[in-house]
Amino acid sequence: MAELVDAHDSKSCGLTPVRVQVSPPAPFLHPMNEYKSFIFDSYSFDEATGTLELRYALDNEISFTETLILPREGMFRIGVDDELLDRAFFALHIIGGISYYKTCCPKNIEVLSGNLSSTQSLFWNTVYRKGLAEFFYTNNIDSDELINFPVEASEDPEPISWEADHERVLVPVGGGKDSIVTIEMLKEAKMDILLMRMGKHPLIEEVAKVAKLPILYIERRLDPRLFELNDDGALNGHVPITAYVSFLSVITSLLYGCDYIAFSNERSASEGNIEGEDINHQWSKSMEFERMIHHYIHSFLTPDLDYFSLLRTMSELLISSNFAQLPQYFQCATSCNANWKISEQSDKRWCRKCPKCAFVYCQFAAFLPKDKLMEIFGTNMLADEDLLPLYRQLLGLEGTKPFECVGTPHEVAAAFLLIKERGEHTDTCAMEMFTSQHLESIADPKALIVDTIAIAEEHNVSDKFLKQL
Repeated sequence: MAELVDAHDSKSCGLTPVRVQVSPPAPFLHPMNEYKSFIFDSYSFDEATGTLELRYALDNEISFTETLILPREGMFRIGVDDELLDRAFFALHIIGGISYYKTCCPKNIEVLSGNLSSTQSLFWNTVYRKGLAEFFYTNNIDSDELINFPVEASEDPEPISWEADHERVLVPVGGGKDSIVTIEMLKEAKMDILLMRMGKHPLIEEVAKVAKLPILYIERRLDPRLFELNDDGALNGHVPITAYVSFLSVITSLLYGCDYIAFSNERSASEGNIEGEDINHQWSKSMEFERMIHHYIHSFLTPDLDYFSLLRTMSELLISSNFAQLPQYFQCATSCNANWKISEQSDKRWCRKCPKCAFVYCQFAAFLPKDKLMEIFGTNMLADEDLLPLYRQLLGLEGTKPFECVGTPHEVAAAFLLIKERGEHTDTCAMEMFTSQHLESIADPKALIVDTIAIAEEHNVSDKFLKQL
């Protein structure tokens, strides 16, 4: 699959980020490595209760059952036959196994719940390898001989037509600026919108309330055995959760009558984290994955359901400028991942310590006055000396790009230039660092800003949807 070509070539603006590769930790050695096979056992759906169960095993010795509860209210299956729905369940079963597979990464994969063609096997090999690239790197795992999904079907399955004509858009909600901008763009276009969220959260409820849109909450219960193994020292780390939500969105669209799935992934999500390494924390938000899953849905599921990101042509900085025009969301939106942790959720919208908070703060500061930033974040993060190492990483001055959903060094530098123009943060330590250590390396500051905010041409939005817009 082709990678998204970055429309923001640093050479065109004289910006040359410097990154130093950080060595990964020592290899992991644990008795869990003794397991030889990961088994995709079975799945089942109880339509009467909306309960979907996904079952897995390690060598038939350790079993896992993941459970999802889909609300019965609003569920219907007009024109959706059993085979199409079963294929969607099968796809979720495959991606759902990634959380359990990574406990010990056995070399042998067995799929008992269905048959994969060679094309499908290649798709899942790619999703697991690239989706777990950060996990392999941080755990110092050689993945060359890992992840080989078996080929059991001699031919690709033919896609199944779905006589859907609801003109309804499913929008997965993350709670941050991106999905909010998508929501407001679709509202302005008078689209019929259904919001979807995996798991309830007060902040998400507030976003839906402000948006005045219906929201579907899907409960996901990971098998408790997974946490027990992690406590015992099993491998743990980042998984491509957006890929999971994507296939869950397919099932949701079929069951609740949506023709389109609109994600909110920006163009910079396609950029990797480590120069010279194929490692991208946001890979399942990238254009590469978007094209792959779009093709998978149309080729093996149904051609009548479109998957895309509405914000693919936009930079993080441009999205932030749009969000700055939506003050009704300022007190409920958050991009800090401390709010979404499974074990310990934060009671604050912004932890004000992580790379994501630091990144979003500078993006917002490019467009919002200082007093408004204080209302949103409660502090001036550009004046916090403890955050200087993070801002240096975000600018590409040292270390690697943080393993977080953050933008490019270009976007951070452009944000700092706009902040400098506003003149409200001149005396902060972050602005002094930027001015003294980085500003002179930018040959054409105005060109950098224009280039960063410009709309790119590359996207995956179908003509059918563009006509609706």
